[in-house]
Amino acid sequence: MFESLNTRLDSALKTLKGQGRISEINVANTVKEIRKALLEADVNYNVAKQITNEIKEEAMGRKVLTAVSPGQLFVKVVNDKLAELMGGQAAAFNPKGNPGVVLISGLQGSGKTTFTAKLANMLKKQGNQVLMAACDIYRPAAIDQLKSLGEQIDVEVYAEPENKNAVEIANNAIKSAKASGKSIVIVDTAGRLAVDEAMMKEITEVKKAINPQETLFVVDSMTGQDAVNTAKTFNERLNFDGVVLTKLDGDTRGGAALSIRTVVEKPIKFISTGEKPDTIDVFHPDRMAQRILGMGDVVSLVEKAQQVFDEEEAKRLNKKLRKNQFDLNDLLSQIQQIQKMGNIKSLMEMIPGMGKMIKGADIDDDAFKPIEAIIFSMTPQEREKPEIINSTRKKRIANGSGTSVQQVNGLLKQFNEMKKAMKKMNMMGMGKKGKMRGMFG
Repeated sequence: MFESLNTRLDSALKTLKGQGRISEINVANTVKEIRKALLEADVNYNVAKQITNEIKEEAMGRKVLTAVSPGQLFVKVVNDKLAELMGGQAAAFNPKGNPGVVLISGLQGSGKTTFTAKLANMLKKQGNQVLMAACDIYRPAAIDQLKSLGEQIDVEVYAEPENKNAVEIANNAIKSAKASGKSIVIVDTAGRLAVDEAMMKEITEVKKAINPQETLFVVDSMTGQDAVNTAKTFNERLNFDGVVLTKLDGDTRGGAALSIRTVVEKPIKFISTGEKPDTIDVFHPDRMAQRILGMGDVVSLVEKAQQVFDEEEAKRLNKKLRKNQFDLNDLLSQIQQIQKMGNIKSLMEMIPGMGKMIKGADIDDDAFKPIEAIIFSMTPQEREKPEIINSTRKKRIANGSGTSVQQVNGLLKQFNEMKKAMKKMNMMGMGKKGKMRGMFG
């Protein structure tokens, strides 16, 4: 996420590292490089000029504390200004009504339908009864796509395949939601490859008819400044409540994220990465600023872990760890928990310092699949007691999982090393009184 911008900003900020003090000359040089980095990332020219002027003014007005180097202080100034530029704090999303109605708008190919399902999945997990309305009546297979996504997340889809009146379909969907006790309706609308009058007229009529509590504009973040211009056009006609940035898992230059709040004067409410239903996040400007500067995002990482955290499973695993009884079933369970958290590379980028280490690395989300296949090819007894797996069993497991004996050996070796490390932690946690002291409490 924002790899190119992160690299350029990191290079710009290096000019201040090692400096004894902040001066007008070294600040001017650094600000010049930051402005260049922002423009190369396709940030709006006026926005880039405004933020760099503010950074320069703020930095020159700061007194450097003895415990803080000029470089650290300047990074703090840049971080604060980036966060401010993107909105300062997370924008509220409150689709309350009877039912609450959310209208999804945007161009074709921006990821509207996929985002509709992601939002429905998130709201469902929060305890809402959700209905998705298929109002894209032009794109071939749009209704089928939404129905397929609805089946994946177990959310009902309202559709009228033969009806070519989007306003009627949206109104009927809301009536159906009221009758069935649904608390939220998400209306997926049609898009075009470019802004045209027919599309704008239709979505304006849909909005007027259903009076949504939230209207979201979905934009492909990889289109940079074009996304900002399109958002501005939509907002003039639709007056939406917030923006959704999709495809942030690509090599996004950052122009849309950094410009859209200032140019359109509407907050970014959600960001989306990947195709899986759970790859959606509330947009936090302060956290995004930290990620752009390569500082990680531990808070979001913890929140993702909490979403998939199973308290009973944790207690069960805790007991097994204390007794040194961790087996391959437990390893499989932990892998599946990690996969629920989303894109592996995005997760690693949230760890401070890790972003630079994995920059440019091709980290496959399917990396765990061979491990899962190997464990699934074992018998229940082999999973519980891996030590019984001899050469004959290894050949059978390799054949059953479509892997090699070397891969099976590699997994067993890593697992044994994990167990040794856990045993050592248990030993370190034992006091003279023979009681565990806080290691797993």
